[in-house]
Amino acid sequence: MKLLLTFLLAACFSVASLTAQTTFQPRKLSNDRKGVVYDKEVVSDFRLNTNSGWSFGVAWGDVKTYYLTRFYYVNFGELKHIKEFRDGTLNSSYGSYIFGKQNNFYVFRTGIGEKRYFSEKDRKKGVAVGVSYRVGPTLGLLKPYYLNISPLESPIRGPFPYSRPTKYSAQTSDDFLDKNKITGTSGFTTGWGELKPQLGGNIMGSVHFDWGAYDEFVKAMEIGIMADFYLDKVPILVESPTLNNVQNRPFFVNLFVNFQLGKRN
Repeated sequence: MKLLLTFLLAACFSVASLTAQTTFQPRKLSNDRKGVVYDKEVVSDFRLNTNSGWSFGVAWGDVKTYYLTRFYYVNFGELKHIKEFRDGTLNSSYGSYIFGKQNNFYVFRTGIGEKRYFSEKDRKKGVAVGVSYRVGPTLGLLKPYYLNISPLESPIRGPFPYSRPTKYSAQTSDDFLDKNKITGTSGFTTGWGELKPQLGGNIMGSVHFDWGAYDEFVKAMEIGIMADFYLDKVPILVESPTLNNVQNRPFFVNLFVNFQLGKRN
């Protein structure tokens, strides 16, 4: 009887031990599931354009599958006329300015997009490659570009000639385009009370490179093409023979590089 009791106790102990190992022993999770355990993704964007402008923003959305993320985005930036880069910034004795520029053009882009990966990245290292595309409405804001104009007949007062902030108009065009009268810009803060809206849209597509496609932290870069289009021509530079065949257009096309940092949860 004692022997039987000892045997039963030993058997019960063995079964309990095996059950505990089966129930509580940690198991390594398969990397095949890594990525789909995340539901949300939030990233910050910083974009540099080839011909004109810059932008930064935020994109957030849902991780739908191993290969697909759908997102919304908000983006703010500035668009410039390509002639600003070709003709360069001019310098007077009193400051620098962009000759012939009549408006700064700032843009708020919004919309929806998708990011699709072609295949898995290496489980321990490597880069996942995919595509990303976005489309949505844009609100453009024109801010008058003010120059300090000094009439030639004005007396010299101290080390600087008398000058007044002047924006481009039909009445001021002669002075505004006379390099002998320009002493520099009136500053970034001048003109914010005179913003004019321009309605339009944006569309972009890119190749997406992600160094953490299925990790918690997002580290990615995109190279692509984008187009901004508006209902009317965007008057950034003055259209005048003085400015070597400047033509304002209702659309902008740029190649871009976009850098992204963010997090999934």
